[in-house]
Amino acid sequence: MSVAQKVLARLNRMQRGVPFPIGSFYELGSETSVQKAFSRLVKEGVVARVSKGFYARPKPLPSLPSIKTTASANEVARAWAKKHGYKLVSQGLESAYRLGFQTQAPMKAVYWSNGPSREFKIGNQIVEVRHIAERKLRWENKPEGALLRGLLVTPPQSVEVSDLKRAVQRLSLSASEVKMITRKLSSLPQLSEWKSKLQQLEQAT
Repeated sequence: MSVAQKVLARLNRMQRGVPFPIGSFYELGSETSVQKAFSRLVKEGVVARVSKGFYARPKPLPSLPSIKTTASANEVARAWAKKHGYKLVSQGLESAYRLGFQTQAPMKAVYWSNGPSREFKIGNQIVEVRHIAERKLRWENKPEGALLRGLLVTPPQSVEVSDLKRAVQRLSLSASEVKMITRKLSSLPQLSEWKSKLQQLEQAT
């Protein structure tokens, strides 16, 4: 079986619309032969290049089967982070909005990461990845991580303890989880201005 045939056989087993790095195909042959196979398959419409080094199988829109889409910019950003082992979390403004600390949704999709800053653009979709200090990425996609990032971008004087209560309700946390998380957050130097309100939240839980 030729390299091109091996590439096509593997592609046909992959889910449509899910981005993947071309590097995962290099075990099938030389980099040059794999790249040539991909170049031909892109021209044939079998696969689409969605970002530098990343591809996806097009998938038809359920409402308009004749129109095919590829991966979203969000999905490509996540695939990029996974490939390189980078942390990737929603920016603080997004967390603050989802927790009810801010009423206006962010205008642009932005992620914080310990990887390099870069931008992903797919059609009209733009996702920005910003390199940021590791201490702001703690607890990645856990509830305490969302609270940490939401609090980091919100002035303490603009939030009451009642707002904090509603925020933890949105995260569906039990009383014991709230106590554990507020203790974690209270111990962080970067949240020193929040310590009093976090302690009040713990006592009120």
